[in-house]
Amino acid sequence: SSVYINNSHGMDDDDFYDRNLALFEEEMDTRPKVSSLLNRLANYTNLTQGAKEHEEAESIGEKKKPSKSPQMGTFMGVYLPCLQNIFGVILFLRLTWVVGTAGVLQALCIVFICCCCTLLTAISMSAIATNGVVPAGGSYFMISRSLGPEFGGAVGICFYLGTTFAGAMYILGAIEIFLMYIVPQAAIFKGEGAAMLNNMRVYGSICLLLMSLLVFVGVKYVNKLASIFLACVIVSIVSIYVGALVSAFSKPSFPVCMLGNRTINSHFINDGECGKINEKTTDLWRAFCHSPELNTTCDEYFSSNNFSEIDGIPGLASGIISENLWSSYLSKGEVVEKSSLSSSHAAPPPAASHPYVFADITTSFTLLVGIFFPSVTGIMAGSNRSGDLKDAQRSIPIGTILAILTTSLVYLSSVVLFGACIEGVVLRDKFGDSVKGNLVVGTLAWPSPWVIVIGSFFSTCGAGLQSLTGAPRLLQAIAKDNIIPFLRVFGHGKANGEPTWALLLTALIAELGILIASLDLVAPILTMFFLMCYLFVNLACALQTLLRTPNWRPRFSYYHWSLSFLGMTICLALMFISSWYYAIIAMVIATMIYKYIEYHGAEKEWGDGIRGLSLSAARYALLRLEEGPPHTKNWRPQLLVLLKLDEDAHVKSPRLLTFASQLKAGKGLTIVGTVVPGNFLQTYGEALAAEQTLKHLMDKERVKGFVQCIVAQKPREGISHMIQSSGLGGMKPNTVVMGWPHAWRQSEDPQSWKTFINTVRVTTAAHLALLVPKNISLFPSNNEPSTEGYIDVWWIVHDGGMLMLLPFLLRQHKVWRKCRMRIFTVAQMEDNSIQMKKDLATFLYHLRIEAEVEVVEMHNSDISAYTYERTLMMEQRSQMLRQMRLSKSDREKEAQLVKDRNSMLRLTSIGSDDDDDTDEHHRDHSNVRRMHTAVKLNEVIVNKSHDARLVLLNMPGPPKNPEGDENYMEFLEVLTEGLERVLLVRGGGSEVITIYS
Repeated sequence: SSVYINNSHGMDDDDFYDRNLALFEEEMDTRPKVSSLLNRLANYTNLTQGAKEHEEAESIGEKKKPSKSPQMGTFMGVYLPCLQNIFGVILFLRLTWVVGTAGVLQALCIVFICCCCTLLTAISMSAIATNGVVPAGGSYFMISRSLGPEFGGAVGICFYLGTTFAGAMYILGAIEIFLMYIVPQAAIFKGEGAAMLNNMRVYGSICLLLMSLLVFVGVKYVNKLASIFLACVIVSIVSIYVGALVSAFSKPSFPVCMLGNRTINSHFINDGECGKINEKTTDLWRAFCHSPELNTTCDEYFSSNNFSEIDGIPGLASGIISENLWSSYLSKGEVVEKSSLSSSHAAPPPAASHPYVFADITTSFTLLVGIFFPSVTGIMAGSNRSGDLKDAQRSIPIGTILAILTTSLVYLSSVVLFGACIEGVVLRDKFGDSVKGNLVVGTLAWPSPWVIVIGSFFSTCGAGLQSLTGAPRLLQAIAKDNIIPFLRVFGHGKANGEPTWALLLTALIAELGILIASLDLVAPILTMFFLMCYLFVNLACALQTLLRTPNWRPRFSYYHWSLSFLGMTICLALMFISSWYYAIIAMVIATMIYKYIEYHGAEKEWGDGIRGLSLSAARYALLRLEEGPPHTKNWRPQLLVLLKLDEDAHVKSPRLLTFASQLKAGKGLTIVGTVVPGNFLQTYGEALAAEQTLKHLMDKERVKGFVQCIVAQKPREGISHMIQSSGLGGMKPNTVVMGWPHAWRQSEDPQSWKTFINTVRVTTAAHLALLVPKNISLFPSNNEPSTEGYIDVWWIVHDGGMLMLLPFLLRQHKVWRKCRMRIFTVAQMEDNSIQMKKDLATFLYHLRIEAEVEVVEMHNSDISAYTYERTLMMEQRSQMLRQMRLSKSDREKEAQLVKDRNSMLRLTSIGSDDDDDTDEHHRDHSNVRRMHTAVKLNEVIVNKSHDARLVLLNMPGPPKNPEGDENYMEFLEVLTEGLERVLLVRGGGSEVITIYS
């Protein structure tokens, strides 16, 4: 099987003896033709390294049901689900209270900070989501595959707990609406305070049980109801805006009863009279005086102040916003007051039995932040559906960011509308006691408050169902990944894959939130877990951007590491602002899970972005790198640059190091090496001088790395020792850069090109990649200005993806930045060139690499006389031509003899007795076919890429028989003839690029 790709398909004889690819025929078993590779990649029948881990079922032989092609677009697949998850209970039940308590200015600040946090997180998430194919799995998939199994497990559990407690919060919100505003008489326990909490627990538990049963019966019913719930949200929000506009011309009648400047609870006014006496004493008289008689002793504040009615909804044109600008934080038990009304405060503090509207909780800016933040969560609802999207890499960023901008606009405008239309005492009245029987925000609704009451109830129920549907699937995904062993049981479910056991655990955890019975206490809990999740999303994006790993190529380009760090800082600040003790608890939980996974040993290797830091760490990092081979996405070129010194200890090809510096966008390891001939004891001083020369050149080229000088009797042995011994642990080179032996034909000493071929063999045996720039003196220096042009890639055989990755790395450097990339691949007679072009374009799209694509057809033409002549010149260049000094006509005759001899091979029996003649004929035939490949490919490459700034080309492997070394050099010379700058590339035996994140 191939060292690059699972090449289970045997090579046909026609493929193996393809004359157009004869140069590569000895490697066809390990380096497949591009056409066959693209066909398998396009159909996902044979995936490169890094893909297996992303398959949902990893067990051998497990049958997969054929899946329908994704059909959902940006609007239905991302935008609307995000809206449904973001708009919810906080908007309808708590935003007005936040505005009234914090004031318009501080409320805008709270909303702005929270929206900025989620917007920055969405930008980071978009970058991660577009950095490769995102199969079904969504947010957890992105986090775990970006940060690795340890962080992935910890953050995945935090995200799961946040989603579970969100379900509890939505259920508590729905029960609050039901008992407070729809059917107050349904309360089992009568009274306020503890009685109301018990009602919430009983009804919340019943609601949780019913919702869990609905999710258990079938998610399809939940999905069908989702559109109805979303319609309720939209209608409710629209009614608020319409009501605000209508209030400017016709303010609704919502009288609020006041005693002095104190707000009266309307639930105590059964006779509807806001006064002391109206023919007889009123309900309020009896509440303050404890008697219907006029001559009784009454409360002092009651006696010294008069009742009045104010408009609860003064309207948009009233100017009430000036009173609502500033904060009015209250302690638990204080009365909600209107400061602009006159009153006598000589009386003692009010008793709890008095019919005032009391604050039920001590408020502060930090508390309101923790309560409001859950209203902006839900940004990952679109990414959770990644497996159902037509184009996830396009839909997730657009849909998510548009949803956040939409909701931010709604929240910010709602703060202004509430502050400009509703009286401050109504806003600060959390449960609507001052306006009997109406949801606070419903007082502004048009045409009736019941639009908001009913709409908010159903939309909140829908959000609770979505949480109970998503959380078990998230837990099931974590359990199936098997990174937390004790959760393994929750990976199982019903026959159709529904997560039964995970749903049961989710319901039990949600019940804990229900037993808390207070929406205001549950909201900060899920705030912590969501903020923890968002923090690590920003961290993952920032780290991968700063490390500049070659695999980090997000299609979404509107991100920056500073934005990610800003988002991470805001998340951390909000955690401690909201509740420092909840923040510490959440961090402790995440740390315990991380250490648990690390202690048991994470069996999964997803190529985490944090592992890149190990390259710059010391002992601990080196030991970690020894734990296993690097993952494809962590691959980066770690270069061993072989330089040659002349007699005066000057570098012969300094541009070789210049080219290496231009490849260092990957920020990997660089070792610059040279071989000093002689005996170590005698030439130690020369070795030190050579080392200083190389260091000086590295400083000049601004290359950070290490120098290694080897003293050896023979250069080829020194190079072999250097390749074997360079580096330490995970800091070993994986790519060798060496120069082309120019003027090798004219050289009297063949050792230069023999050393070159020997190095090619050594790198192949050591499974190292090899880069050979030809005409290196013509390559641009680092000081040359960037010019436009093309970097052409001629992808003939697949050898790990080096040809795709190198132009991407070069274009990170200023010299090559303006160059565009063209990829040419060769189609044979039997290949479908149109389909190959489509498959190649799809492959590049998933790789996030922008390039022009062209498939060049090479027809199976006859071998030309020029090919035979070049073969003759190659075979007899050093002997026959010098001795015989043939004329041109004589050379043509000899070429015809070679052609005839080659034709006779087809008539020679395989069982011939003359084995030597057969071997000679076979060798002649092989040389002709190889020269045919070189001539044909060179003709096509020169025709297409004569104006390219750089041509990258697969480098054929050296012959197995050393007798053909000189012929091998001739083949390479013919292959690259007529090209100004060429980079010959050989892969190192492993995939270096992947379509997965």
